[in-house]
Amino acid sequence: METSTINDYKKVINICKDIYLKKSEDYGSAWRILRTPSLTDQIFIKAQRIRSIQEKKKMKVQEKIENEFIGIINYCIMAIIQMEYKSKEIEIKIDKLEKLYDKYTIEVMELLSNKNHDYDEAWKEMRISSMTDIILMKLYRTKQIESNNGKTLISEGIKANYQDIVNYSIFCLIKLLIYNK
Repeated sequence: METSTINDYKKVINICKDIYLKKSEDYGSAWRILRTPSLTDQIFIKAQRIRSIQEKKKMKVQEKIENEFIGIINYCIMAIIQMEYKSKEIEIKIDKLEKLYDKYTIEVMELLSNKNHDYDEAWKEMRISSMTDIILMKLYRTKQIESNNGKTLISEGIKANYQDIVNYSIFCLIKLLIYNK
């Protein structure tokens, strides 16, 4: 049985996927040249801009924070693809990119569903600013793991952090776009 959160997840992912596919048509898969730490930094830039706007309550570049959350989601999926798709080819055909996108967003949705069950949808009571802070914390963790060549002693790995970042970004977009809070 699908929950309203899963239905909302699918709505948000469809928005993100549409942008991902259109940009893939425009640019191809040029992002494949990036190493995962570079993708982590790109995600960090977007999350830092969101936090800066939240703190300053003002922006000089008129691009909504919703677009930054969409970018965070798409860059996280690209980073997961980089980690998991071992082909050395830079250019990947659009239909293959779409299949990879779907594969990893389904994995993330299943994780969200399981965690959402256990945490009893606690995210609905969280502030967007708190979720932004958690995204930034997970990025700092990811950077530390990357500095340790991907090795951890006890902690979740890089992919798990990307997946959590996607889910927190999804929650923010549900609040911003669907609940309009």
